[in-house]
Amino acid sequence: MKFHKEGYTSLAIVVLFIFAINAIADYYDASLYAKWFLYVLSAFLFITIVQFFRSPIKRIAADEGIILCPADGKVVVIEETEETEYFNDRRIQISIFMSPINVHVNRNPISGIVSYFKYHPGKFLVAWHPKSSTENERTTVVVKNSADVEVLFRQIAGAMARRIVWYVNEKDVVKQGEEFGFIKFGSRVDVFVPVGTSINVNIGDKVVGGKTVLATF
Repeated sequence: MKFHKEGYTSLAIVVLFIFAINAIADYYDASLYAKWFLYVLSAFLFITIVQFFRSPIKRIAADEGIILCPADGKVVVIEETEETEYFNDRRIQISIFMSPINVHVNRNPISGIVSYFKYHPGKFLVAWHPKSSTENERTTVVVKNSADVEVLFRQIAGAMARRIVWYVNEKDVVKQGEEFGFIKFGSRVDVFVPVGTSINVNIGDKVVGGKTVLATF
């Protein structure tokens, strides 16, 4: 387990805040109860940040016959739908909701070449809102594998998630299981796979990024 690079700024801010409020309490000679409250609050804030930005070390053996889960969380959508941004045809959508307690690293579901990438500024509706996938801030990534099969995956911001980070661009060669991005403070990742793909998960399943097999070709 390591601390993710996206958390350094947040950790520094929290440490400075903890130092400031405890220094103020000491300067004004706050009561013992007040000081203990601040100690507990300080510990809670520190542990929360460290927990949120944890980044498990994973050794993943790439397999072209499977689609790995891109994020930790819970499966909230499995349905056939019209994908209108890139494919303009019917696809199976699998959506994973990431709560604030999940690991927030996002991983490539397949290996291949990034054939499409686009960042969309937008709203911050709650992640389960029906229009969040088309109106919220989001990124769309499409990767084509060696068999010319394309999988689209989308980071979607939510009411709390105010920053989406990505590490890929068009024509990049990416490896299954490697990080392609990070979403701060919860939200959702959608994956669109070809109709006819065998789905290995069910709605309500708890899934692990880079470990759970979402589907097989």
